[in-house]
Amino acid sequence: MRKALAVYRKELRQILRDRRTLLILVFIPALFLLLYGYALNFDIRHIALAVDDRDGSAQSRSVISAFVNSGYFDLIATVHSPDEIERLVNLNRARAVLVIPEGFAREMSSGRPGEVQVIIDGDNANTATTVLGYATNLLRAVGADLSPSTVVRPAPLAVEPRIWYNPELRSTLFLVPGLIAYIGMITAVASTALSIVREKEFGTMEQVRMAPIDTVSFIVGKTLPYFLISLASAALIIVASMVLFGLPMRGNWLALLLAMSLFLVGALGTGLLISTVAESQQVAFQMALLISLLPTIMLSGFIFTISGMPAFLRGVTYVVPARYFLVALRGIVLKGSELSHLTVPLLALTAYAVAMLGLASLRLSRERA
Repeated sequence: MRKALAVYRKELRQILRDRRTLLILVFIPALFLLLYGYALNFDIRHIALAVDDRDGSAQSRSVISAFVNSGYFDLIATVHSPDEIERLVNLNRARAVLVIPEGFAREMSSGRPGEVQVIIDGDNANTATTVLGYATNLLRAVGADLSPSTVVRPAPLAVEPRIWYNPELRSTLFLVPGLIAYIGMITAVASTALSIVREKEFGTMEQVRMAPIDTVSFIVGKTLPYFLISLASAALIIVASMVLFGLPMRGNWLALLLAMSLFLVGALGTGLLISTVAESQQVAFQMALLISLLPTIMLSGFIFTISGMPAFLRGVTYVVPARYFLVALRGIVLKGSELSHLTVPLLALTAYAVAMLGLASLRLSRERA
């Protein structure tokens, strides 16, 4: 234990002397959170809307007002012909066009469903799907308001949707936990990956090999300062997410600390394993980005839904630690899940941490031999 503490003190002094590394470990993750947190957002606002009102009635104006006052659509033009509609869409000036036909008010007053056409630019499928959902919900709501109360329609099925944990369907609450995992993974892996490689380049690794320090003490001493710094940085990111993006905290802070610690220990072990393979800081940094960045973004459920992936890729996601950390993090923060509900992801993170630290120890033992 004393040997591990000696390595820890030596590594901590080196980190504190290298202010650039300390700045990267503490403040760059917060900068990433600000950058990606505001840039990555699936909520769409200020959708350019053109209107072709062929009815000119009070009811048609109510429909238009519902779109404009919703906060999602901005009225940019009033058109009067199909040619004008085509021109606005082709010039990318209008993302959606609301067409209200003649006789709309008459149909609504008689109790028959009024037909309204919504033309949506489909060059971006994700945006078009979101716009279609907005328009459908608005038309359903305004249709209920415009229907005469004297008309009785059969209602074979009544639906009252309830959305738990994120009733406003804010994409920020879905993306920010993924950003926490993404930033924590990159900084933790890169920091330890560069530490031992730096020893190799400076020639001090030979002194370490000759010193009476066992491999376990060396790894504990090397990992501990980076673990404490990474944990403090992760706590800073979580607090900033709560202040800036309204991220709730419905669960237990100790459970969050446990999940975060397991994830960071595994990431630090991955960095140590990389450092035993790479011979230069440039190679170590590239390997760290390749191993941590791409799987965390593509295969963890951060942005892309795992269930929609091909079977082969779904199998690969089981070895991506960020997948399990996101389940635990979203469960604790958004749902208030207890530890008993998070047994599988926490056990997977434990196995990942043990495996990475074990492989790194084995590699370092062979190098020292």
